[in-house]
Amino acid sequence: MNATEYLQNLASCLMTPVARPQGLDPAIDACLEYLSNVRLYFGAVHLIGNGGSASVVAHAANDLVKACRIRAIVHQDAPLMTAYANDNGYGQAYADALDVWMLASDVLIAVSSSGQSTNIINAVIQAKQDKAIVVTFSGFKPDNPLRQLGDLNFYVPSSDYGQVELTHAALLHCLTDRLAQIGKDTHG
Repeated sequence: MNATEYLQNLASCLMTPVARPQGLDPAIDACLEYLSNVRLYFGAVHLIGNGGSASVVAHAANDLVKACRIRAIVHQDAPLMTAYANDNGYGQAYADALDVWMLASDVLIAVSSSGQSTNIINAVIQAKQDKAIVVTFSGFKPDNPLRQLGDLNFYVPSSDYGQVELTHAALLHCLTDRLAQIGKDTHG
C-alpha cells in the first residue's frame, strides 16, 4: 500500500467511527457531559490501554489535565502494574489498580484496538462494579467484547492497528478540544 492509499484508508476510518448506543455526535455530547460532571464533582478520569493504545490514553490524559483542568490518571506505573501482574496475572493488573482508585463519580476511558484485551475487559467490569461511567474505544470486529460493555462505545470499523489507534486519538482530541473550549467559554 502506498502513502496515498494509506491516507485514503485513514480518511475513511476517520469518517466512519460508530458510537453506541446513539450516533457519533450524540455520543460525543454525552461523553462531554460525563467529563464535565467529573470536573464539577471533583472526580477523576481513569485511562487504560496497551501498547499503542497506552500512548493514545497518555496523550489524552495530558490534554484532560492541562487543557481541560480535569484530574486524569493513566494507570501505567510500571512498578505497580508489574506488582499486580506478578501477584494476580496481567489480566487483572488494571482491575486491581482500579479497585483501589475508582470512585462512583469517576469515568473510565478504556481503549483496545481489538476490543479483546483481557486486562482491559476485566478493568471495565471492575469499574462497572464500582458504579463508574465507562467509555470504550475499540476496533476490528464489530462484536468485540469491549464494545458490549461500556456506557458509551466508540468503534472504528477497521482491522489495521495504526488506523484504529489514529482514529481513537482523533476522537479523544475531539473530546478534549471541545471540552477545553467549553471551559474557556464558561470561564471567560
